[in-house]
Amino acid sequence: MEADLEKRDGVLDSAPAGSASSSEEVEINESGHKQELERNFSFFSILSTGIVVGNTWAALGGSLAVALYNGGPAGVIYEFIAVCFFYWFVAASIAELASAIPSSGGVYHWASVVAGKHGRIVGFFAGYWNFFAWLFASASISAIVGNQTVSMYLLFHPKVKPHPWQIFIAYEIACVLACSFVLFQNRLLPFLNRIGLMLILGGVFVTIVVCVAMTKQRAPRHAVWSQFTDGTGYGNNGFVFLMGMLNGAYAIGTPDCISHLAEEIPRPASNLPKAIAAQMAVGFITGLIYLIAIFYSINDLTVALQSSTSFPLVGIYQQATGSAGGAFGLTFIIFLPMCCCLIGCFITNGRTLWTLARDDATPCSGYLGKISPRWHNPFNATILCGVLTSLLGIIYVGSTTAFNAIVGSFVLLSTISYLGAILPHLLSGRKNVTPGPFWMGKLGFFVNGVSVLYILASVVIFSFPFVKPVSAQNMNYVCVIVGGLTIFTGVWWLIHGRKTYVGPTAPIRGVTTRIVHSNAEKDVKSS
Repeated sequence: MEADLEKRDGVLDSAPAGSASSSEEVEINESGHKQELERNFSFFSILSTGIVVGNTWAALGGSLAVALYNGGPAGVIYEFIAVCFFYWFVAASIAELASAIPSSGGVYHWASVVAGKHGRIVGFFAGYWNFFAWLFASASISAIVGNQTVSMYLLFHPKVKPHPWQIFIAYEIACVLACSFVLFQNRLLPFLNRIGLMLILGGVFVTIVVCVAMTKQRAPRHAVWSQFTDGTGYGNNGFVFLMGMLNGAYAIGTPDCISHLAEEIPRPASNLPKAIAAQMAVGFITGLIYLIAIFYSINDLTVALQSSTSFPLVGIYQQATGSAGGAFGLTFIIFLPMCCCLIGCFITNGRTLWTLARDDATPCSGYLGKISPRWHNPFNATILCGVLTSLLGIIYVGSTTAFNAIVGSFVLLSTISYLGAILPHLLSGRKNVTPGPFWMGKLGFFVNGVSVLYILASVVIFSFPFVKPVSAQNMNYVCVIVGGLTIFTGVWWLIHGRKTYVGPTAPIRGVTTRIVHSNAEKDVKSS
């Protein structure tokens, strides 16, 4: 039966000709999909979520021991400033696309639209790269929380030697608790993220004050600002500096996280760019001040990094405060934001998988693409993300090298997924999307161009071995993992995507579809 379509006052009417009918209004959101999720995140809540998931200063603390090999304290500070400079271009490019296409699919949806006739395959790969990136982010934060938990215990039991299975148990507990909170407390998530924001801002303030007040012997100025040390064995300070930018990218490189909540906030086209800008600004300021305070608190870097705990930052805190109690307090302060960050990672990861599934890009898409009518969230997709993250933890017991390579792939996978959206947008002359409230105009060509060049360079540099001489234990296996996952996605494209996958389309702004049907007919699903 054919339907006559007519638009009245921003509403599309679909009515079978000559039939007695009743009407039902179904909201089609700005992503072009039926609105299924509750919009229970306010602007402040979504801003808090971006800062909590970004969690820049805590992420810097979690990777500090590794970062110090690339230049020492001075290198870490300048590398962080440099990577933040380039990520402002990336974030601006992402904010512009989020404003034009406010979809929970994020880079997956944007890549599908901006790539034009190639949008199906480009969006398919960008979506899977982004999904795997957030899966590994969840595993990475779970590992940090697990190491922090064990380390806080070891502070008061220095004779106990840490074992991988102990960290694995803490990892699994953190993973299960965080995933369960996302599954069963959907309506509390905005409140939790506001609490997380206070913990992050309050935590960095307390940490800085304690380090400044309790440190008896501060590091000399030249050790913090001008003494560049190469602990990698490459012997080229310029190349070591570029490699060290990876650590800053791990901390600051999540500007797409809140885009996956686009369908759960009011006025996403205007609110998302503001929240992304706030996330990047707060991350840069808190991260830089935190690094400066920490490095002035270290008077013997070698001793600080030889901590008997499984989390080297604890040794730095112990040297700064001069006591196990002080180190415990500062570690607990960074532990709480990390727990909130882990919950945020599961929020993002579950919604990323759900958007792929609702467009039939995944196996079992009918199951994974459902929104739970009871819990009002992508329940099935989030469960699968929790299961996969838990399984990744098993690898930690067998090989920390393999596990570190997997979670280290997060930065490359996320930046490659951004490239999948930004590069086609640039090559198409930025003409394949309708501008949103935030649009850079001609300046966008320069901003997108710098973003693309940075991503291409970082993908190459971040694939080099971390240290020399190279061995099986210190080899950088990130390129192997990213390449393997890309091949896996390609095989799934040939099996399923090439034949049946359609993908998302450009959104229709401000339109509600009213489905009109005869009394004898079933409701028509609008998607």
